[in-house]
Amino acid sequence: MKNIVCALALPPEFLEGIRLAAPEYNVIAGRAKELDRDIFRQAEVIFGWSPAIIEECLHDDSPLRWIQLWTAGADYVPMDTLRKHDVMLTTAGGVHPVPMMETVFAMLLGFTRNLPQAIRNQDRHVWDSKGNYTELLGKTMGIIGIGQIGAEVARIAKAFGMRVLGVRRSVQPTDYVDGLYTFEQLNEVLSECDVVVNILPKTSQTINLYDENRFAAMKQGALFINVGRGASVKTDALIGALNSGHLAGAGLDVFDIEPLPEDHPLWSMDNVIMTPHIGGNTDQLKERATKLFIENLKAYIAQGRPARSIVDYDKEY
Repeated sequence: MKNIVCALALPPEFLEGIRLAAPEYNVIAGRAKELDRDIFRQAEVIFGWSPAIIEECLHDDSPLRWIQLWTAGADYVPMDTLRKHDVMLTTAGGVHPVPMMETVFAMLLGFTRNLPQAIRNQDRHVWDSKGNYTELLGKTMGIIGIGQIGAEVARIAKAFGMRVLGVRRSVQPTDYVDGLYTFEQLNEVLSECDVVVNILPKTSQTINLYDENRFAAMKQGALFINVGRGASVKTDALIGALNSGHLAGAGLDVFDIEPLPEDHPLWSMDNVIMTPHIGGNTDQLKERATKLFIENLKAYIAQGRPARSIVDYDKEY
């Protein structure tokens, strides 16, 4: 019998849904680090990720044909090797828009209502109403990397009364976006935005995209939010823009080094809000990711190819 390996700790009812969708497959499940490596060698389909996949599955006589990731990003996966062995890769794209959007606006509202200072004052039992209070209404947001997450961010931005500009490869009209631009027009967009939200994946084209010149192109006093990948930001350049006051603040969920070292200067900057790469986390994650996997699994069985969120190895996402 052909094998599906779920390298995740899933509730029994989710595993039952997978078994019902693929009755001709043997479904093996457990935490990736606890599964025997022989199990990975025998897998045709893997839901989740483990370093054991690289060591045990990527060889010429492997039965592996498809990996469904748990994450929206795939930059940690050896795409060239997967392509060489004709292994399809799908991400959990479409699972994270709501929590990612909420992370973006949690950070933005933290800045506009001066919440970091309020929390520090609360810790010290200090009553101090001084601060820079502003509104999102009427401001311009630039979303760099309009996909499913960016579209959800745009929808809520419009509810706050914001003007929304987007940057991506395709400039086909998108709901809730007032203007779409190509990457060749990125600096033009940055110069207009009060808020810049980066949602780009890590690719060879996006590494250090935000350098000294990009931050200099941004509007004086802008806010920079990064929920994409830390590698897209040259961190020294960001710190320089924050220290000079050119940027009013930065909300960061991702970093070029993770975990962030304890002595890193970002920890102590008053105009920075940080979260430890948890922007997509939610109590709904397992259910949504499993539903996506089951949808893709049914298509794979019927047509030999998953239905959604297939990684394009040429684009690296």
